[in-house]
Amino acid sequence: MTMTVHVDIVSAEKEIFSGLAEMVFAPAELGEVGISPRHAPLITRLSPGEVRVKVSEKEHYPFYISGGILEVQPHLVTVLADTAIRAKDIDEAAAIAAKAEAEEALSDKSGNVDYATAQAQLLDAIMQLRTLDRYRKRGE
Repeated sequence: MTMTVHVDIVSAEKEIFSGLAEMVFAPAELGEVGISPRHAPLITRLSPGEVRVKVSEKEHYPFYISGGILEVQPHLVTVLADTAIRAKDIDEAAAIAAKAEAEEALSDKSGNVDYATAQAQLLDAIMQLRTLDRYRKRGE
């Protein structure tokens, strides 16, 4: 019998996923981490990117998160995300539009733009599109 760990992915709006998994992959600030059952306790900040929940060899669930906190206990993994979206639910047109808008704001040399906000919006849009692209390539 395969060992599992309980996984909760929660955003500010709602719980996105709750269930058992064989493995969880998340974009920690210093690089991607893989969490398996009985992992040592850990708390780390998450960067925008893809969280993948491997339920079985044939069943994987990808999610986009805009950042947040990862808490790991031996039998529980909790992702507290600012924003979390199932990869299949990402609005590609909105992400492309947001990317174009952020790129346009960053090219504005008038000084009337909050460049940090524009950079964060650009990163958010790029990571949503990357998550969606990976989801489609895997054929899930």
